Amino acid sequence: MVNYNPMTYHFKCTLCGEEYEARQVRYVCPKHGDDGILDTIFDYKKIAAMTSPKEIADSRDYSIWRYSDLLPLDKPHQSAPPLHVGWTPLYHATKAGKQLGLHNLYIKDDGRNPTASFKDRASAVVVAKACEMRVDMITTASTGNAGAALAGLAAAAQMPTVIFVPETAPQAKIAQLLIYGSRVLLVKGNYDQAFDLCLAVTKEFGWYCRNTAYNPFTVEGKKTAAFEICEQLSLPLPRGGRKAAEGFGTPDRIFVSVGDGNIISGLWKGLRDLAALGWIDKMPMLMGIQAEGSAACYNAWKAGTEKIVPVSAVTIADSISADMPRDGVRAVRAVRETNGAYLTVDDNEILTAIRTLARSEAVFAEPAAATAYAGLVKAVRQGLVKSDETIVCLITGSGLKDIKSAMQVAGEGTHIEPTLAAVRKLKF
Repeated sequence: MVNYNPMTYHFKCTLCGEEYEARQVRYVCPKHGDDGILDTIFDYKKIAAMTSPKEIADSRDYSIWRYSDLLPLDKPHQSAPPLHVGWTPLYHATKAGKQLGLHNLYIKDDGRNPTASFKDRASAVVVAKACEMRVDMITTASTGNAGAALAGLAAAAQMPTVIFVPETAPQAKIAQLLIYGSRVLLVKGNYDQAFDLCLAVTKEFGWYCRNTAYNPFTVEGKKTAAFEICEQLSLPLPRGGRKAAEGFGTPDRIFVSVGDGNIISGLWKGLRDLAALGWIDKMPMLMGIQAEGSAACYNAWKAGTEKIVPVSAVTIADSISADMPRDGVRAVRAVRETNGAYLTVDDNEILTAIRTLARSEAVFAEPAAATAYAGLVKAVRQGLVKSDETIVCLITGSGLKDIKSAMQVAGEGTHIEPTLAAVRKLKF
């Protein structure tokens, strides 16, 4: 592949449509402050001249960097951190599909990334951009996964980090931050307060900020999951899948959990890139699933508006617990403009989904990740999906991130004496 030319992209404000040259702004639209989230706009003719689905398929780089020509980086193969990010497995979930009456159900397990979550995709691109910019310090606010991803990818690049995280975050996630060598600041507040504090510190000290959506390159990293889904559905073409001529395959629907909104926005961005290039022949419907206790995007979608009203988020799914989704506007648009839907699930449904996924497909999901599957179960019960549709359920993080929650539905082991007689007494 040819190294990407930075002049083939620019930024556009999602609120007012104002456009900016690539090096003119760093984070958000100056007219709207922190709310002026930027989209990255590409010159697709130049990209098409540099690469193609066949050239990508022939690549032996099985990571997100196989799509380097579709990323806004100057020299990705020089600046990319050495950890292997992306090209996570897409399983044909036959057992779970049979339980739900779905013939073509696929599970995309992003818990297989190096720090065990989807957030590695965003952090890999942000760290690569930081290396190109030669920044001295990277910071972010996180409920745990984004911070762990940044800590791990930055450690691989030998770059210092400061992570702001609510002190209530699961210990497994805090341990990841610390073991990678980050300076961890445990905020006596929720994620939204940690996010705002991180922004204030960024402006005060001039550190490079990875915060979700605020940094326009986070969504660019997350869009690579859409590229992988569509490419993996064409290698080989699965039962029920569809493949564009000289292009990639496409599912009918993608189910994904939604908190801040940046992941579903990333999927939508990736799909729009592929559609603009003519590499897919339809736009999959995006199904956003939120926890009932953190449903600001669902509320806006249900009300038919893009105005995001903050909630007081309370849910076991800490990774998608957000009072005010920072990428909420695009998250609502992603569902509405793909003719998808939002659904909500309660914490009990989320916990049940953790157990069901593990016992049917051996995929161990944390609560936020299992939320997507819980939403799929609800959608089937409500008759929202057809049995012959090709459906991808995106699992965004490993269950090892939150053992406490998993133990609530895992059951207990049986204590016995160390004798054969003790085993004989048990029923199997």
